[in-house]
Amino acid sequence: MSDPLADLVTMSRAVGDPALDLVILGEGNTSVRADAETFWVKGSGSQLSTIEPQHFVRMRFDRVLAMLDKESFSEAELNAAYDGAKAVPGESKRPSVETVFHAVCLSIPGVNAVAHTHATAVNMLTVSSGFPTVLQGRLFPDEAVVLGLHSAFVPYIDPGVVLARAIRDEIAAFGKRHGGYPRAIYMQNHGVIALGRNPTEAVNISMMAAKAARIRLGAIQAGGLNLLPDATAQHIVNRPDEKYREAQLVSRK
Repeated sequence: MSDPLADLVTMSRAVGDPALDLVILGEGNTSVRADAETFWVKGSGSQLSTIEPQHFVRMRFDRVLAMLDKESFSEAELNAAYDGAKAVPGESKRPSVETVFHAVCLSIPGVNAVAHTHATAVNMLTVSSGFPTVLQGRLFPDEAVVLGLHSAFVPYIDPGVVLARAIRDEIAAFGKRHGGYPRAIYMQNHGVIALGRNPTEAVNISMMAAKAARIRLGAIQAGGLNLLPDATAQHIVNRPDEKYREAQLVSRK
């Protein structure tokens, strides 16, 4: 039987690999569902490339999600809320400041792993005046297969509860527009969140988001984006061979 924490360590080191240029130093954060009531999330200040099991904090969904209902927090109130939401009372590690949006994403049925990264290529586009247009649509088949037909977009908001609330609202709006949930959520001037059915898919989405961003940057320099027509992208993701390949990619360890 799979060990969620061990899988989280593996996923975190994968997206933290310097060769992928997804994060440096203490950037980014990751999480996985532990069970129906709790989840593991990266501790504040830890480095993904060298992270160990003891650098994660186990949190309770109900108490973290309840933080969304409070309009504002003082620093002391926020610290107390995080302490009260820990699955192990008295745990000394402080969870990531972005813990609340991890709880939001992991509370979506079918989402069991989340990776948030600051890929250089992705942020070249999230900080551009063309955001979110330059990240909309699909340019090539694998982008559509791995990232889905559509992504979600959130304007810049300081990390914390207010950002988590905006992400929650955008996920709900995405569901009404397109059905389901977004596999990639792009945050203006910040980075991207990958929502995976398992850790492998969260890594795949993170890598594809970075590759797609590099291709978009090159296409813009070469004259502009030539998006796949919506009907073509829809046909691609529904092809039996692509469905099979997607399943193989997600299940691969």
